[in-house]
Amino acid sequence: MLYFKTAGESHGKCLIAIVEGFPAGILIDEAIVNRELRRRQGGLGRGGRMQIEEDRVEILSGVRKNITIGSPICFMIKNSDYKIDELPAVTRPRPGHADLAGVMKYNQKDARNILERASARETAARVAVGAVLKVLLFQFGIDVFGYVRGIGGINSDKFIKDMEVAKKNREQSRSYCIDHDIEGKIIEKIKQTAEKGDSLGGVIEVIAYGVPVGLGNHTQWDLRLDARLAGALMSVQAIKGVELGLGFGVADKFGSEVHDEIFYDEAKQDKSLTGGFKRTTNNAGGIEGGISNGEPIVVRAYMKPIPTLKKPLRSVDLLSKEPFTATYERSDVCAVPAASVVCEAMVTFEIARAFLEKFGGDSLDEVKRNYEGYLSNMNIATNFT
Repeated sequence: MLYFKTAGESHGKCLIAIVEGFPAGILIDEAIVNRELRRRQGGLGRGGRMQIEEDRVEILSGVRKNITIGSPICFMIKNSDYKIDELPAVTRPRPGHADLAGVMKYNQKDARNILERASARETAARVAVGAVLKVLLFQFGIDVFGYVRGIGGINSDKFIKDMEVAKKNREQSRSYCIDHDIEGKIIEKIKQTAEKGDSLGGVIEVIAYGVPVGLGNHTQWDLRLDARLAGALMSVQAIKGVELGLGFGVADKFGSEVHDEIFYDEAKQDKSLTGGFKRTTNNAGGIEGGISNGEPIVVRAYMKPIPTLKKPLRSVDLLSKEPFTATYERSDVCAVPAASVVCEAMVTFEIARAFLEKFGGDSLDEVKRNYEGYLSNMNIATNFT
């Protein structure tokens, strides 16, 4: 079973991630992980800490001579801004953050003991995990791509037609957007928001290509792939809504406008991940009945504005109960671009987890045999003659 956990605080010594269930025999290059970590630190709207930290991963276990050996993989990312014991106590909880609920839950008087772990700094460890899982999925032709669809109500209505062009556009964009038509408007809005001491949220889209039919399961509620993806994305700090395919829009349409009709193309049967069946639309977002149907998996996450503001909202002191403005902690104006990298990592994890549940083995070669046997059998099984 593929699984991971993270540990560490925002201003602690380091962040740690441990991945279990990763097959042996896969080449892992730390440079690949570091490239993803740099993407997470980038994007217009980031705060001053990104100028201090230069996230780099150190692989402590589970890899020998750059090849995975089947044992748990442990990553460490050191915090350059380590000073947790020197930081002042926080007694004025921030609206929209874990501060108040956390201190009440854990019987604390200092919200610092909550916010240090609740901080989105933890997501650097998740991105490291997602980077190595991308390497795994690449072995099977699966690619996961995340980008910013909109910020602060400025949203793109364009759809990806060419993945290579989309990747190039994202790399050239300061906001990780693929639509050059809205880039300038987004940049201007972020600048104006920064001047006001406020913050912005936005919409993130993640697409998984090359996913075969059969990941996930309809037989139990917690095995459904769409439910697992939604839960994984909702676990990302500040994400408040998730949708797949048409998502929330299905509530306003007729059934005839929503469901993807099924066709068959015998010429592509032996090459297809779907046994020759195909769709001309993908309103379901690649998942039906909790199972991947061979179409690209399309999921969107809706991120709220960062709750730490230079112009703080009203709050109450934990100790005196007197009204105050909330404590200000150094933060971003807009972290949607960075969150898109985290969302991409979490979708990668859930796809990889479902993939290994279906085709799992202790080594890459074993997983490949299981996968190739499944595709071969699926194409034979759909030939009902």
